[in-house]
Amino acid sequence: MTFIVTFMRLRPMITPEYLKPGDTIAIVCPAGYLPATNVQTCVTVLNQWGYRVIQGTTVGGSSSTYFSGTDQERLMDFQRMLDDTTVKAILCGRGGYGTGRIIEQINFSTFLTKPKWIIGYSDITVLHAHIHQQYQITTLHAPMATAFNGEGWKNDYVQSLREALEGVTSACSGPEHSFNRQGVAKGSLVGGNLALLAHLVGTSSDLDTTGKILFIEDVGEQLYNIDRMLYQYKRSGKLASLAGLIVGGFTECKDTERPFGKTAHEIINEIVSEYNYPVCFDFPVSHTERNYALKVGAIYELRVDATGSLLAE
Repeated sequence: MTFIVTFMRLRPMITPEYLKPGDTIAIVCPAGYLPATNVQTCVTVLNQWGYRVIQGTTVGGSSSTYFSGTDQERLMDFQRMLDDTTVKAILCGRGGYGTGRIIEQINFSTFLTKPKWIIGYSDITVLHAHIHQQYQITTLHAPMATAFNGEGWKNDYVQSLREALEGVTSACSGPEHSFNRQGVAKGSLVGGNLALLAHLVGTSSDLDTTGKILFIEDVGEQLYNIDRMLYQYKRSGKLASLAGLIVGGFTECKDTERPFGKTAHEIINEIVSEYNYPVCFDFPVSHTERNYALKVGAIYELRVDATGSLLAE
């Protein structure tokens, strides 16, 4: 059976200006530490694309701990780039953990007067969710600086970031999957890393998922924890009224000594089985190379049929 689900967006989203040659992109690390050498390919390629690049103090930061700097250092670095009106986009060097420690202290007042693209995934889910929920400004869930390394900048996924920044309308597809539920949905796209989404429940960054197309992905999680986080999302009402669900990569999953008994996809399929919206699995949004740039907050149409899935603006 095919379901067609359409919801209207209640509040209009604000889209930052698309980039043009000569515009400035800032690279910062609001969470985990990243050696400065790991962003050099990214800087070179962004220059080749025609952009000016500046690096924050947290790139190769002096912290000897997990983080790219103290909470205050990471906050000040991100805030400086957020307030600099010559910066048209902020590309996060990496994710990891730490953005949630500073999100409540970030002052978005200048950003609201002149929005810019915030780019990243994983821990940067915190920024995407907070900005979407509080300010209705579109952001980019997309490859970060390290994705450019080696020959990575040549692949379709990093190139999709370039296209998104330049305002090229996107469409990306997922494969046929036995758990796919056919149908068509249209709505605002929200989501990101499942662990972060679950941890944001009850905070000022908590997403209202009603009538929206939700995408989820994760890496390195215990299977029982994926089950627990999804039940957290289900019990808090986040899964009941979606327009559609996109299941991305759940990679490097771990099992307990006594097997949990289900794969990540089986866990997800079982938990959403009572709902009637379209669902697609193994969509190319993940912690691997397969990670298309997606505009969080933008209106997309999701089509799932016997041949696979298509997500298009």
